[in-house]
Amino acid sequence: MLLRVRVTLPDRPGTLGQVARTLGISGADIVQVVVLERLGGRAVDDFTVVWPGAARVERLLVGLAAIPGVQVDGVWRAIGTPTATGQDAELLAQVAGNPADGLATLVDAAPGLLAADWAVAAVVPLDWASRIGGDPTVARASWRAPTLPRLPEVTPLRARALTAADGTHYAIAPFGRAGLVLVAARDDSAPLTPAAFHCTEVDRLAQLVRASAVILGDRLDLVTAPPVVAGG
Repeated sequence: MLLRVRVTLPDRPGTLGQVARTLGISGADIVQVVVLERLGGRAVDDFTVVWPGAARVERLLVGLAAIPGVQVDGVWRAIGTPTATGQDAELLAQVAGNPADGLATLVDAAPGLLAADWAVAAVVPLDWASRIGGDPTVARASWRAPTLPRLPEVTPLRARALTAADGTHYAIAPFGRAGLVLVAARDDSAPLTPAAFHCTEVDRLAQLVRASAVILGDRLDLVTAPPVVAGG
């Protein structure tokens, strides 16, 4: 299976090589490394690896924990194989090429881009500021989203990451019109424990959402939540 492994490590020569060797010895085949942050002598790196399905992830965690100064921030299942740069531009081109399905295209692509489990476009009541906990409703959902996804409190409408009490991690990015918000989620599923969304991931999502909002324009004003069908 494809895994995403996030580690915080000392930003000094040799440490990255130690991590890579440990991953290889543990049985992981590295397919991509992304540096999320380098600050104050520390770095945060995401490794996407192919992991043998029958192997225990605990073996990988023990090996990484033995490297001085290395901290494992999360290990979780990744969606799709990483591709070369240009994914974001390609996605926006698809949105522009078929604006009628542009919102659905963005929602379906978000989990793969962010190594998330699912994503939804939610509609927040326009008078949310004067309401007590105005609940958002789902307008579009990715194919792996739960039938009734539990959404976090998305207001006030600004891009950010948050973690729910059940361990689910969310990244939130508003479209800036029609009360629409894109929510991506990583579910906490033992024995894998995903990392929270990094600020660079939230920024990436926010940029995609803002660009899509410009492309789709007034079409977003027509987006509404599906009607609730009463049981008969």
